[in-house]
Amino acid sequence: MDDRLILAIDQGTTNTKALLVAPDGSVRLSRSRAMRVDYPQSGWAEQSASDIWEGVAALIAELAAAVEPSIIAAVAISNQRETIVLWDAETGRPVGPAIIWQCRRSANRCAALRAAGHEAEIVARSGLGIDPLFPAAKIAWLLDTIPDARERAERGELRCGTVDSWLLWNLTGGAVHATDHSNASRTQLFNIGTLEWDAELVRLFGVPLGLLPKVMPSDSRFGAVAPGLTALADGTPILAVMGDSHAALFEHSADGTQRVKVTIGTGSSLMAATGERLHSAQGLSSTIAWSRGDRVQYALEGNILVSGHAAAFATTMLGLPDEAALTALAGSVEDSGGVVFVPALAGLGAPHWCSDARGTITGLSLATQPAHIARATLEAIALQIGDVVAALDADLGAPVAELSIDGGAARNALLMQMLADVTGRRIVRSAIPEASALGVARLAAHGIGVTLPASNQEQKEFFDPVMPAEQRDRLLARWRAAVAGAVRAAGSSET
Repeated sequence: MDDRLILAIDQGTTNTKALLVAPDGSVRLSRSRAMRVDYPQSGWAEQSASDIWEGVAALIAELAAAVEPSIIAAVAISNQRETIVLWDAETGRPVGPAIIWQCRRSANRCAALRAAGHEAEIVARSGLGIDPLFPAAKIAWLLDTIPDARERAERGELRCGTVDSWLLWNLTGGAVHATDHSNASRTQLFNIGTLEWDAELVRLFGVPLGLLPKVMPSDSRFGAVAPGLTALADGTPILAVMGDSHAALFEHSADGTQRVKVTIGTGSSLMAATGERLHSAQGLSSTIAWSRGDRVQYALEGNILVSGHAAAFATTMLGLPDEAALTALAGSVEDSGGVVFVPALAGLGAPHWCSDARGTITGLSLATQPAHIARATLEAIALQIGDVVAALDADLGAPVAELSIDGGAARNALLMQMLADVTGRRIVRSAIPEASALGVARLAAHGIGVTLPASNQEQKEFFDPVMPAEQRDRLLARWRAAVAGAVRAAGSSET
């Protein structure tokens, strides 16, 4: 019997999870830790990079204490994407906050690049439209805001990377400064055709090339755990790294079937693997899903900035104890009573891409009750996903038949039914929602000669649409009008 275990770290925005995965695919043990996000001013969002690492190290210690550390055969990392860390190359200490993907502080830099006519060139090279979501402009902001940072970067005294790079640096005691193709493809500094950091992109964004990590295939041996830094055995290999959304798609596709997956967390990511790079005409991103050796898997992706976060926000605004209470309140009414919530609390992502949009609630009347607002909040999560599904249909040239769902919000059955009704598609929910951690564990397992079994149909639940077409059409019409109004208001505020 093979008693080896894989430690899968899933470092997310609001939670960090760590799982011990066995060769039979079962999760032997899991732990999680809540993560704090700070909002120092409107539109800004950041975390402590030190807290991110300390949280990961604490979870490793908890799991290693429960088993014999020597049976942990490999480490795998999935991570929140587009969050950027800048640190001192000698001390390993952060020199600023970890600016997370939701942060809009680089909006002016992005607007200037767009106004100068650079967007087409940037999309052609990186696959990504200009938006504060992506790290390139955030890196430039850090370099120009932190005293002496740009000069120190030019002298080679600083390092920069996404969260996976930060964790690799710490796990290896500073021996490894690396990332994988999936995370590099989200920085807007990486050419997804040549598979290299792009000289023109780093010039346009003002980022010194020497700051950036080495880019490696997702299934590389990224290094080994350094002695004395964690509770793991010295030399434990790190055998897989992927962005969390990419790892989830890898898990959903484990049986060889190409699926469209939706990860619903703080934000949402819809991703569909493509045979080769596709150029979206619908506001989606062309990206690298993962790489194995010299084989690169491309994908189309739509990023939604506020999904589960909308439920958390509404829970607080309505004075409810938790999100379960929000769902119960939403389920107490048949519909939203004409109320529409556009949760543009950090701007609008795909397919609208309006960074200046702000949240709106429309359709209020004297008959509106808190339950209608609660229901409109859950509907908004589904409706935003529906917009991206429609864009995928158009880009792929055929309608997506079903959606595979993961993420914390996947546990919400009412939301799953709303999603089926809004999109008119079958929703497939796995019984195990930790798809990102399992996906990257699956990739690492290949590195130790193990193939984890794919989940079977009995481990899944299905939600089929029941909403009449006329009702769906009315709901979509109200939603589109509300989104158009939020975009118009953003345009008016600029003038």
